[in-house]
Amino acid sequence: MSTVPLPRSPLGPDGPADRLRGWYENELGWATVPGEPVRLLVGECFDVLEVPAEAGLPALRRLAPGTPVAVLGDRMRLLVAAGGAEEVPGILRWLEWGALPVDLRAIGAGGLIEAPLLPTDRGTEQDHVQERRPGPNGPGPVQGAAVWMRPPVAGREAQASLPTMSALGGVGGAPDLVRLVGTLATHCHRARLRRASAQPLAFS
Repeated sequence: MSTVPLPRSPLGPDGPADRLRGWYENELGWATVPGEPVRLLVGECFDVLEVPAEAGLPALRRLAPGTPVAVLGDRMRLLVAAGGAEEVPGILRWLEWGALPVDLRAIGAGGLIEAPLLPTDRGTEQDHVQERRPGPNGPGPVQGAAVWMRPPVAGREAQASLPTMSALGGVGGAPDLVRLVGTLATHCHRARLRRASAQPLAFS
């Protein structure tokens, strides 16, 4: 079955939002929705796993070097293959997390995320991607805006590096997505325990 390519924005954008939208649509082939701020449509080229940044950082080793990762405030967004969000509840049950709440949000088909700002170091990007860890004043140059920690590279098939249920890797041959979700759930739980232990005891 042939697929119809997504409509591409006209070249020569007038403002920052148009330039941002044009980069995503024309350089990466990712769909955006009308309006500002620029938002990306989830579920066609990728799904998103969103976790606290402190839980996401230890999970980066589960990702291929070119897998895009964004940060918004104290939250990290890791891109996975389209359809991956639907698998997360089943994976958590299979890993015996059960109904234990984890601070892990899966965004799939029909979802929207704010488009991270254009990578600031596009001129120096090579086949590898620099990691930028969140600092005390925010994760990037603009406070409160989504930024790329590991940006997608224009002209490459970013989707090929995304964790998926069908990809095998690592010890035991577990699918990449299963290993990633397990790692994220573990570190979300640990982060929640650390926050709970840091709370002062309440006496009545």
